[in-house]
Amino acid sequence: MALDSLDALSPIDGRYASGSAPLRGHLSEAALIRERIRIEAGWLLALHRERPFGLAAAATLSAAVLEAVRELVENPPANAASEVKKIEQRTNHDVKAVEYYVRDRLTAAGASAAELELVHFGCTSEDINNLAYARMLQSARSTLLNEFSPALEALRTLASRYAALPILSRTHGQIASPTTLGKEFANVTARLDRALDRWTSVRILGKWNGAVGNFNAHIAALPDADWIGISDRFVQSLGLEVNALTTQIEPHDWIAEYCDALAAANVIVIDLSRDIWGYISLGYLKQSTVAGEVGSSTMPHKINPIDFENAEGNLGIASALLRHFSEKLPISRWQRDLTDSTVLRNLGVALGHVLVAWKALQRGLSKIDADPVRIAADLKQAWEVLGEAVQTALRAAGVPNGYELLKDFMHGRKIDGKSYAEFVAGLPLPAAEKARLAALRPEAYIGLAATLSTGVAKIPHSA
Repeated sequence: MALDSLDALSPIDGRYASGSAPLRGHLSEAALIRERIRIEAGWLLALHRERPFGLAAAATLSAAVLEAVRELVENPPANAASEVKKIEQRTNHDVKAVEYYVRDRLTAAGASAAELELVHFGCTSEDINNLAYARMLQSARSTLLNEFSPALEALRTLASRYAALPILSRTHGQIASPTTLGKEFANVTARLDRALDRWTSVRILGKWNGAVGNFNAHIAALPDADWIGISDRFVQSLGLEVNALTTQIEPHDWIAEYCDALAAANVIVIDLSRDIWGYISLGYLKQSTVAGEVGSSTMPHKINPIDFENAEGNLGIASALLRHFSEKLPISRWQRDLTDSTVLRNLGVALGHVLVAWKALQRGLSKIDADPVRIAADLKQAWEVLGEAVQTALRAAGVPNGYELLKDFMHGRKIDGKSYAEFVAGLPLPAAEKARLAALRPEAYIGLAATLSTGVAKIPHSA
């Protein structure tokens, strides 16, 4: 019986099912089973191709059997996962069920008894599993990067659109030297570019070396075969890098790096979501209305920043899981324990929350616009921010105690244009310099922010 989304325990398969759908084909239980089938069948093809010395059956596969094997590698049947689950009910072993499924398909294609023994030859379950998860996380990364693109492009657009729009900064929550709205979006875009570059640079590894990583059974059965070379070529044929030194399991260090790097990107998005939330609260950003959407059940005037709150909440859950993965998965008692198995099955949950969050971020970014009138109102009253400019000009002119002069004049006081002009007129500076400083306005005191905002080039991210 199909699960109704209303009955799902996890919101990823319930409330957020449509938002996380792009990952389902990469990280679901069915996806894991299909990838295991591809690995099992791919190994048989590799043995046929390599024909290790002494393994006679590798050379006898008929055209019909080879065609069946290739079909399993390229496109397992739609019902493959459900058939494997039926076999698992009697084996109580998920990978053995995959082996039996592949053998059944090849039996139907006419494989001999000797040829069937090539399925899972020399393998431990973790040979199959580590390559399956590696391929799943590899394809999931590509999918996520594509799904992230609209939000990244929206940030670049906002950085460009508002490159020259001055706003008051807030340091320690207090008004500070102005920046531009575009510059703040540019800052975050550059951070995310670096974070995603770190994530995409994580090398995805795989191992194929038997029960405890030493090719014990391979050498016992066929001592003259080049098992290291055969193994390396097989792993590389899957688009993965070889990890030659392992125990029964690939040690998951790369998965830890992958999860840690993605969690670091999440932190940046949380930071952004909170800042935008604050700017909406100040009135610097306004949100467009959506027909039929309700902001509050009792206060009809409200348009709540729910997309940014949704992004923050989902990323918090995702990062809690991702950090757990990065700390737990590299730890295994002696040559192998089973604690990684149930943890790995939650990778899709974590990445699902990441995807839902980024989609919420993109929705939120598409609804916001600056309110220049509201922003300008604050700027025009913030003459005290020019204290930094004046005291630095005094330093440049060699006037002693320039900072102290400004501190005595401004600290804890509300300054207006008139008092500012009177103060500047009394400074021990040349007339031309005093005129230049007197002409400063808070809204024009933005340094090179506009120039810096336009320097956020598009950086392609590829897995």
